[in-house]
Amino acid sequence: MTTAQQPVTPSTANPQPAHRALSLWAGWGLGLLVPTVVLAWIAVLSGERGSNCLMNGEQCSPVPGSLLYGLFWGALALGVLALALPRTRPTWARSWAVFLQWSAQLTLGALILSGA
Repeated sequence: MTTAQQPVTPSTANPQPAHRALSLWAGWGLGLLVPTVVLAWIAVLSGERGSNCLMNGEQCSPVPGSLLYGLFWGALALGVLALALPRTRPTWARSWAVFLQWSAQLTLGALILSGA
């Protein structure tokens, strides 16, 4: 039997557009996670308040560091989860993982910038 004659099964068929879009959003989120954090910290530390906190330990952000770490690792874990979930799962499971990933990532960036 040649490849042209083989029946198409769900495992060999093209993925549904919704699953492809979710994978794309999750991948972009993972790719932009570190640049978001780095650019937000550069923006904070380039300001007067951020540099004063760095040099003298004064006027530092009241946001606890454990919250920032939790949001970073949460966004990372949710992005990996969204990519790792099998496409046989319902679309809503991956949709929620991507939504929560982006929510955690944007909240992280906003909290870092609030220390400026």
